[in-house]
Amino acid sequence: MFSEEEVEKILFYIQDEKNASIRDKMIVYMLLYTGVRVSELVSIKLRDIDFFTRELRIIGKGGKYREIPLKQEVIETIKEYMETERKQNKFKESSYLILTQRAGRAHRDAVLKMLKRIGKKLGIKMYPHKFRHTFCSMLLKRGVPITTVSKLAGHSNIRTTSDYYINTSKKEKREAVELL
Repeated sequence: MFSEEEVEKILFYIQDEKNASIRDKMIVYMLLYTGVRVSELVSIKLRDIDFFTRELRIIGKGGKYREIPLKQEVIETIKEYMETERKQNKFKESSYLILTQRAGRAHRDAVLKMLKRIGKKLGIKMYPHKFRHTFCSMLLKRGVPITTVSKLAGHSNIRTTSDYYINTSKKEKREAVELL
């Protein structure tokens, strides 16, 4: 999981177009603010995004369907990407949202490579599942019910969410005991 300072550092870095393209910024936003798996991310098609309701439809593991609400800044970044970089891509007719210049549809390796490049510049180890872990953990820390987090993550069993994302730190344990 990323610390709050690391999240701030990443978000600040990708705001500058000299550091990250609009596409890369959109990818980081999607990973951080939707909790999608990298395989789900690269499989998103244009029809999966409802700009009116601000929802993303995902077909996840085991063919399970879920809807994820999108923050306004994610919607704005997707629109900006589609109106600029995507329009200039030779594969712009593709039904997939995220494109590359060489292969058309982006694959997980392209996402991993981009995150590694940004992470190296920032001195932060960055990989897709760390964003997913951060998404779920941040929601739980902010008091979102575990059932809601489980549904957003696409877990078939709430126990999966509990086992992976409810981690009590030493600091939290100490603060709890200090309440006595």
